[in-house]
Amino acid sequence: MTELKDDMAAMAADELERALTLGWRELAAVVPWGDAYDGFSPAGRQVTVERNYLWAEADGGDILCEVFVFGGPSRWDEGVRVNGLIRRSAR
Repeated sequence: MTELKDDMAAMAADELERALTLGWRELAAVVPWGDAYDGFSPAGRQVTVERNYLWAEADGGDILCEVFVFGGPSRWDEGVRVNGLIRRSAR
């Protein structure tokens, strides 16, 4: 990976770790849901972070959390995407 990709990957991993702490019961009430914000990566680069919560397979089941970090609209295709599951059984 390049320094830029490593930086965005670190930001995405940190954001995913935080996003996965949300509870299934609270999220189930608003899925599908997503948000985006502009922030700064660990190396100080300005980035956009998008989080999306979607049903992983079927409504009412596990929730897929996707995090996408990129360097703004013109660099969307150079971003880093990570994801994880919030399991219904873990509620």
